[in-house]
Amino acid sequence: MVPRKERAALDDRHDSGLDSMKEEDYDQLVRDLRDIRLQLPAAQPAPAPAWRHQLTDDGDSFLHLAVIHEELALSLEAIRQARAEPAFLDLQNHLSQTPLHLAVITDQPEIAEALLKAGCDPEIRDFRGNMPLHIACEQGSLRSVGVLTQYCQAHHLHAILQAANYNGHTCLHLASIQGYLAIVECLLSLGADVNAQEPCNGRTALHLAVDLQNSELVSLLVKHGADVNKVTYQGYSPYQLTWGRDSSIIQEQLKQLTIADLQMLPESEDEESSESESEFTEDELMYDDCVIGGRQLAL
Repeated sequence: MVPRKERAALDDRHDSGLDSMKEEDYDQLVRDLRDIRLQLPAAQPAPAPAWRHQLTDDGDSFLHLAVIHEELALSLEAIRQARAEPAFLDLQNHLSQTPLHLAVITDQPEIAEALLKAGCDPEIRDFRGNMPLHIACEQGSLRSVGVLTQYCQAHHLHAILQAANYNGHTCLHLASIQGYLAIVECLLSLGADVNAQEPCNGRTALHLAVDLQNSELVSLLVKHGADVNKVTYQGYSPYQLTWGRDSSIIQEQLKQLTIADLQMLPESEDEESSESESEFTEDELMYDDCVIGGRQLAL
């Protein structure tokens, strides 16, 4: 049996609760509670870790440094955490290099692959106008070329293959200059323009191959449709560049394919004949302004 004092306390507690409300008032309260929509503030993203904002005096981020020092695990973890921040992945240092540039320079294709999968931009240029693929072609890194072309989106790849750096060289030009035949063949199979001309003088990869006397490269370029009748801005065909050079193999190779008009060297203008002849011969020239010791000579 509940003592009277405790029973009174229970009665007071129940009387102060919902049981004391009239039934219609209770029903209204339930309806009101159901109609309430709590306006919670939008979830705020967690602030980025401090390491994402710290830069060295050279403008290198934590990710730049991790790549430079070939810290594979740290680089991959930083990329994983920054997947949603393309601005961080594409951050350029004072040489305009992104982490992707550095991954190619240091020949770390695993990092390059992770960056591309995370959504970095492969078309960013460094201070020489090189995109990462330009660097890979110039260095002869077939692994990096494979990663950059495999994990690069089609529209990016097309633009990169056509792009020239600040020296006017495309990826194909750079690979040709260095004589990297496997990379040249890879680029051509991906759609690189075999007849692209350097903007400064109009040389194609075939002209460069003749300049370098690389007969294997000449054969490879011709096999992939290089135009043997393409001329430089000075009017020279690849065959005409063989004159005065050692390789008779290249000369014979191109002679059979070059039209007759482009087999002879262009005639050079005779500067002396182009100038109008003077009225006097050298012996007949009159000088009336000879001065010695401040006194004009009387002739």
